Amino acid sequence: MSLIKWEPLTDIEAMMDRAFNWPSFRLGASMPLSEWGPRVDICESDGTYLFKADIPGMNKEDVSVSVAEDMLTLQGERKRESEETRPHFHRMERSYGSFSRSFSLPEDADLNTVHAHCENGELTVSIAKKAGAEEAKPVSIPVD
Repeated sequence: MSLIKWEPLTDIEAMMDRAFNWPSFRLGASMPLSEWGPRVDICESDGTYLFKADIPGMNKEDVSVSVAEDMLTLQGERKRESEETRPHFHRMERSYGSFSRSFSLPEDADLNTVHAHCENGELTVSIAKKAGAEEAKPVSIPVD
């Protein structure tokens, strides 16, 4: 018998997506909360999907953005200070190492218009919607 780790936040996120009929930006692979990875906000604005990732202390050379099929992948590495220059720490809370975050994109995302910009510790990726894509309209369903 194998044990599977239950991630309750993933279940709550899926329920919220269904309840509010939000576009699904499912994680490609579930990232355990104990692993390092930038926190990402995803929003929709003026026919564009925006992904904003917090990457404090990282330069644009430290990150890469790629799109394959319908997946957006953010990868990078935050390096630890070298032993010679590092002072004697009393507490270390920041995470270091490499990360990879993948997101499934909606069908109306135009993969030919992906633009990434990194400034002041924030990575912003914008993806335009395909021209002529129909916007989801709320529908009232009568309850019997």
